Amino acid sequence: MFFKRLFSFMGKDLAMDLGTANTLIYTSRDGIVLNEPSVVALETRSGNVLAVGREAKEFLGRTPQSIRAIRPLKDGVIADFEVTKEMIAFFVRKVIRGMRLVKPMIVIGVPSGITQVEKRAVIESGMQAGAREVRLIEEPVAAAIGAGLPIDQPVGNMVVDIGGGTTEVAVISLSSVAYSESVRIAGDEMNEAIQRYFQDKHQMLIGENMAEKTKIKIGSAYQQKVPLSMDVAGKNIVDGNPRSITVVDPEIREAIREPVGAIVLAVRRALEKTPPELVADIASNGLYLAGGGALLKGLDELITHESHLQVIRDDDPLTTVVRGVGRVLEDQKRYASVFIN
Repeated sequence: MFFKRLFSFMGKDLAMDLGTANTLIYTSRDGIVLNEPSVVALETRSGNVLAVGREAKEFLGRTPQSIRAIRPLKDGVIADFEVTKEMIAFFVRKVIRGMRLVKPMIVIGVPSGITQVEKRAVIESGMQAGAREVRLIEEPVAAAIGAGLPIDQPVGNMVVDIGGGTTEVAVISLSSVAYSESVRIAGDEMNEAIQRYFQDKHQMLIGENMAEKTKIKIGSAYQQKVPLSMDVAGKNIVDGNPRSITVVDPEIREAIREPVGAIVLAVRRALEKTPPELVADIASNGLYLAGGGALLKGLDELITHESHLQVIRDDDPLTTVVRGVGRVLEDQKRYASVFIN
């Protein structure tokens, strides 16, 4: 116990939200110390890492053949083990800087539907990146803790955590998950749906970054009171020439209708499979939205319309999970039961 505390003091133990779209790191001493895109740029021939995080994201869709920019996580889990290891190591080094003599312990939030093979991949990536110990916690549980919900009470709390690769729907009571579902449809799927819409509707190709900007600026799940529009730049499919058109929010709402509908369906399915006493608690307490996808305009209104539940969006949904993982890191004794074996 003494050495554990000494390591914690000297080595800056870390809480990590290892997300498909973004990776966030939290320390007990400084709070959130890193929030970077989960993107790595590599030299094609040698495999050497050229850029990681925010700088690498700017490479997406703009690289020559000698460079490739990739997302090493797909649908919330590791798709490229070696690149993920490099990315985690880069972020850990960036956070701990000169304090490398003592290896940190890392607590990582992972999707609730993660397999044993995927768990091992996450743990091995953390260990090979320089951790002395890696522990895992399910993201919806971390989101509930980050939102300040009384998860240790005999009361049902529903959390919907919409990330880049997965949407986690969970009902939590007595520090355990009474029901959970991990749907591999989230923010990235919305971006891809927008790209397909422009291709099919306007015969125009747009990049991943432009699709994401369009979603953030004028994307919505429910009709908005104030009309929104923006200019979108891309390439004409027919002649390959540059092209820019003005689009309005109903178009983007139509483009993302299917992935948004899948998220709402997951919420309704969770309510159907949850015991009636817990559903009554949820009806009384409301449903909590977390994750970057929670920022989609009108999503709370759509879920309320479809489920008749009060929907409460976290004040800072992008950081809900990492704040929850951070609280677990700070009070491991209290939250011992939430770790994944």
